[in-house]
Amino acid sequence: MAAQPNQVMTDFCEQVNPRLLSEIRRLRIRSDMLRIQQSWFAAPEKRVLVWLAAHTPESVNPDHLTILGLAAQIGAGAFYALARSNRLALLGVIVCLALNWLGDSLDGTLARARQCQRPRYGFYVDHMVDTVGALALMAGLAASGYMHPRIAIGLLVGFLVLSIQSYLATHALGEFRLSFWRFGPTELRILLAIGNLALFWRPVAHIFGRAYRLFDVGGAIAIVGMALIVVAFTIRNTVRLYRDERIAQ
Repeated sequence: MAAQPNQVMTDFCEQVNPRLLSEIRRLRIRSDMLRIQQSWFAAPEKRVLVWLAAHTPESVNPDHLTILGLAAQIGAGAFYALARSNRLALLGVIVCLALNWLGDSLDGTLARARQCQRPRYGFYVDHMVDTVGALALMAGLAASGYMHPRIAIGLLVGFLVLSIQSYLATHALGEFRLSFWRFGPTELRILLAIGNLALFWRPVAHIFGRAYRLFDVGGAIAIVGMALIVVAFTIRNTVRLYRDERIAQ
């Protein structure tokens, strides 16, 4: 009998545990993976993206947009580094954040609108791009003089740990969460852009009579927030999986 296109070698291997093969099949990344997006701007953002996808020239494909998103995030990091000597570069960061939103958000919408989805390819490439982009952005912030390098490193570690939690939940639960506690990438870009504008007028925050860099304060709050999200969702997912996979007595 000829093998079906979606079969893999494990389908032909003798399994010591009869339940193992069914688990392998169940846990494969599927095109119908549930995407959870519950951020503040999710609804209007979706309408804008659908409109943009409908008006995107045929010569532009999702890969072009993915490259644009990565280049823009690397550019944002570069402008942060330049802002150490010229704060006008902070405006360049805002432009790059807007371009990053366009590329990072529209590529998937365009693929779905044109019925050319590649779920595993898109999942892998998008999140590797996000990782490289986050590294570039945090490196730029660390070099900017507006944020202590330790805070920037803490933000990068927090982002990576939160990403790992999300990827594991995608594999184990079949759900890919795009937002946490009503905050997603779009909301974070908006907050970062507002923070850049605030740096022009008040780069220092005074708390309990002591002066701190504005972005150090914001970064510390973000680190605490990400830590709480990781702990909360790890407990939630662990309890859910424990209940779903009880050992028969």
